[in-house]
Amino acid sequence: MAIPNVKRYRISNADGSDSATIMAVLPKGADVDAYLKDASARFDWKAWADMKASHYKVRVGQQKQKKAK
Repeated sequence: MAIPNVKRYRISNADGSDSATIMAVLPKGADVDAYLKDASARFDWKAWADMKASHYKVRVGQQKQKKAK
């Protein structure tokens, strides 16, 4: 079951090299720009980059061998 009123926001690293997506429910009248700036400052960019690098690791040496006749 989904959480109602959840919105996706894209935040970027301070140097602008990376971007991530966060999901949040903000109260009415909340300053979205201030929230995103604070969330970007508190986001663990190093752990996110490590997780992203390990996720896309390519395995080498697992090719199929041809059947000898």
